[in-house]
Amino acid sequence: MKWSLLCALLVGLFVSGTSQAANLWGLKRGTPELQSAGVLTFGPDGILLIGDAKSASVFAIATGETKGDASKASVNVADLAGQIGKALDVAAGDIQINDLAANPKSGSVYVAVTKGGKQPGIVRVASGGVISEVPLANVEFSKVSLPDAPEDKETPGRRGPQNLRLQSITDIAYVDGRVIISGLATGDSPSSIREVAFPFVEADAGSRVEIYHGAHGKYEDYAAIRTFVPFNINGEASLLAGYVCTPLVKFPLSSLKSGEKTRGTTVAELGNRNQPLDMIVYEKDGANYLLLANSARGVMKVSTQNIATNAGITSRVEGGGIAGQTYETIKALEGTVQLDKLNEGHAVVLVQNGDKADLKTVDLP
Repeated sequence: MKWSLLCALLVGLFVSGTSQAANLWGLKRGTPELQSAGVLTFGPDGILLIGDAKSASVFAIATGETKGDASKASVNVADLAGQIGKALDVAAGDIQINDLAANPKSGSVYVAVTKGGKQPGIVRVASGGVISEVPLANVEFSKVSLPDAPEDKETPGRRGPQNLRLQSITDIAYVDGRVIISGLATGDSPSSIREVAFPFVEADAGSRVEIYHGAHGKYEDYAAIRTFVPFNINGEASLLAGYVCTPLVKFPLSSLKSGEKTRGTTVAELGNRNQPLDMIVYEKDGANYLLLANSARGVMKVSTQNIATNAGITSRVEGGGIAGQTYETIKALEGTVQLDKLNEGHAVVLVQNGDKADLKTVDLP
């Protein structure tokens, strides 16, 4: 088959798939003006949700990948940044990997990147390792902007100047017709969780959240959630959220009220001098676990046993700040900086290997 004909057929299939998604989810054809590409997750029908912290917006883009068999997927790419650079004709050193998400429909892995220090991009890594850039022009998409986001400017901080706008979106998830967004907002209690209906409607002020930080021995409402995952606890839709230094906190979604403040339950302190990077939940041998990648404490397999009845930590935790839900460190996953659930038995992980990072499919431990 001639290359031109093959390209035409592929484009036709893509347009057909995306048009169906657009009709269902209110997407319109155009060019999303992304200022950054940060955290990723998947919504319904192969729709990729992209957190753009720079513009304080979430974009929904139809990938056209609505079919496949993720149970058979396997994605392995050594030196992912280098291979993305080759596919995009960009030097490997000019590729920054920000996040990844596996499409539950197909098993393809989508990667958010920054090219040349400023240009956002999305890359698709198909099962088998074939890399291609996801088009960001003339696509079916929608967008919601967040009110009360921090100004896009540097301000003084304890560790030097910082731009709090870049923490306006720290993680996102899709749950039963809602997009959940964590990050910072303006005001005296900046840590927030927002819920936006999908198809997108106007975002409201969200809920301001407070936690007890056992390692610090006090209640706090100023630090953003770094990563979270939806989790059903005894039939109640909830979030498990990780913060710097590393409290693990549960929030029932029913407790999050727009314009109000809520206090989460700190179910574990997993160690200070550490930042949680990414997390997933999964089931194995009849039990549920949280798999949490960290900057300084490896990958933790955290037990969720009795988490529903965990009343929470409300007093200082000494000796490195470890208490609450128990965990084991998975030595085989040392160096993991990003992860997502690929299918019922496997995760896809990005593992730092010296000055390079490898994308691997691994068994869920």
